[in-house]
Amino acid sequence: MTIFNEIFQNQCINFSFAGLLMSTLIYWYSIIFSNQLKLSLGFILTILSNISLSIMLGLRWFTSGYFPLSNLYESLIFLTWGLTCIHLIIEYKTKSQLVGAIAAPVAMFTIAFASLSLPSDMKKAVPLVPALKSNWLMMHVSVMMISYSTLILGSLLAILFLVLSKGKEINLQGSSININNKSNSYNEIELTNTRLTLLESIDNLSYRIIGLGFPLLTIGIIAGAVWANKAWGSYWSWDPKETWALITWLVFAAYLHSRITKSWQGKKPAILASIGFIVVWICYLGVNFLGKGLHSYGWFA
Repeated sequence: MTIFNEIFQNQCINFSFAGLLMSTLIYWYSIIFSNQLKLSLGFILTILSNISLSIMLGLRWFTSGYFPLSNLYESLIFLTWGLTCIHLIIEYKTKSQLVGAIAAPVAMFTIAFASLSLPSDMKKAVPLVPALKSNWLMMHVSVMMISYSTLILGSLLAILFLVLSKGKEINLQGSSININNKSNSYNEIELTNTRLTLLESIDNLSYRIIGLGFPLLTIGIIAGAVWANKAWGSYWSWDPKETWALITWLVFAAYLHSRITKSWQGKKPAILASIGFIVVWICYLGVNFLGKGLHSYGWFA
């Protein structure tokens, strides 16, 4: 990789970070002051940041000769790209600035961590180890990273639901909203109809986003199992990454099961989704920082 390519890639990262920082501030300003006119500017800045990341990933793919998902730096950039993509799609469909208000700062901190915290030798494109020289690299890892992006965003909305509801038991059932609180009387609950409608919207949006991310996670795990059999002769070896991927799958399966079969809404499934937020990050980063296994090469040994 030439010096020019490295400089240009760094400039793309810096531009994306600046765009996401400004986008975050605009979204927060819009929510605090209820200024809907600022929404489009934050959306446009996120688009520009996503385009910049796309250029960076495309250039790295062209110069290195393989899909840029072989180490922690590349995967963090791709995760940021995935977060901005999912954010843009959902905001375009829902016209909700809340999505941008929670997605933009997470994407900003992710790219900041990749750019500022990782040592320079981990940012360099290096030849792939034999096990990674496969088309399954793009098919498995890209699907997993997009599923992480989707599940993280859905879980963040669930956390937002818990924050706005102040931990109260709020059961949302269709168009009617029932409020139950064992420690306080009904008259002590100071939630307006507008706020209840907002909570219902957040709860439903979180459910729909997680409902999108879960099939992607399932496909990614299955693709990884097939790739593992081709590379190492075994579909499943209880590697730390595989184990935590299964735990992640079980947590979100429990969330969707509670929503579909038990018709849970409100606080209980939101707590499950919040746990899922932590589990996703452990599966993605924690295993590679603390654990050792087949998935630790190219990252932290």
